[in-house]
Amino acid sequence: MQPFAYARAASREGAVAAIAGRPGAVFLAGGTSLVDLMQLGVLRPEAVVDLNGLPEASIRVGPEGAWLGALARNSDVAAHAELRAAYPLLAEALLAGASPQLRHMATVGGNLMQRVRCPYYRDTAFACNRREPGTGCAAIGGCRRGHAVLGTSPHCIATHPSDMAVALAALEAEVEVQGPHGDRRVSFEDFYRLPGDTPHRATTLAPDELITGVWLPPLPFARRSGYLKVRDRASFDFALASAAAAVDWRDGVIHDVRLALGGVATRPWRAHAAERVLLGQPASPALFLRAADAELAAARPFEANAFKVPLARRTIARLLERLCGLGDAS
Repeated sequence: MQPFAYARAASREGAVAAIAGRPGAVFLAGGTSLVDLMQLGVLRPEAVVDLNGLPEASIRVGPEGAWLGALARNSDVAAHAELRAAYPLLAEALLAGASPQLRHMATVGGNLMQRVRCPYYRDTAFACNRREPGTGCAAIGGCRRGHAVLGTSPHCIATHPSDMAVALAALEAEVEVQGPHGDRRVSFEDFYRLPGDTPHRATTLAPDELITGVWLPPLPFARRSGYLKVRDRASFDFALASAAAAVDWRDGVIHDVRLALGGVATRPWRAHAAERVLLGQPASPALFLRAADAELAAARPFEANAFKVPLARRTIARLLERLCGLGDAS
């Protein structure tokens, strides 16, 4: 780990000012991802700005929706009674995402900004366009079992690692950020970028912008929602495929639905094609599989990760069956 300057921010404005004009500076919240990557030599910041003195950990739930402060710990979000009642898929995603020890440290803002878990990104001996733009993608010619089948490019095929972000994508969350020129709010759909030919730019944040919180819109039918994650080991592994969904299911018909996928794409993947197939239709296992097929038609797998397509198909169907009370979806 190379030497770096350290500063502890006393205000939002101070945090933004401390990083402005310093492309080699980073924000520190829980540090569960950042510190690991610094120890591996993947990230070599010249300065670290500690945010933990800021009062940004509030959680509020009301008729207008919910607010998650950027420094709210994942364990507090998962345990919040009103959030669990209004948006159960969020708590399920957080509980599936990490061990209790990590949840006690990890924050909402840090979760959104965590880097990909691609082994080629985390090993500086290999070429990686995310780590060093223009050097190539060793994953494309390497071991690709855990990599993405949706949203890939010739420059990057790494999956986005966050479980929480998949739930937030399904809930149509908005990310509030502050920068030198004031506050702005970004839709979750626009927050993450596809890799394209600039995979090192994972979000639309400017380098000197700070996440201050996440807004969840009021969504009454999100009370019927859930998250399903499939992985090699239930104890700690990242998703091979996951699905988050909220369903307005009445009189056997799907009147509205929100669906997002994880573990299979380069960013939290909102499943718009699947939603279009589901809307207004009588709920059935056959419908759920047809919706999954519509979404996964765009998948571009390699031989080693082709299993993710049928796995994601079954994951979508199983979660929707559970939420609509159909079949044996225990």
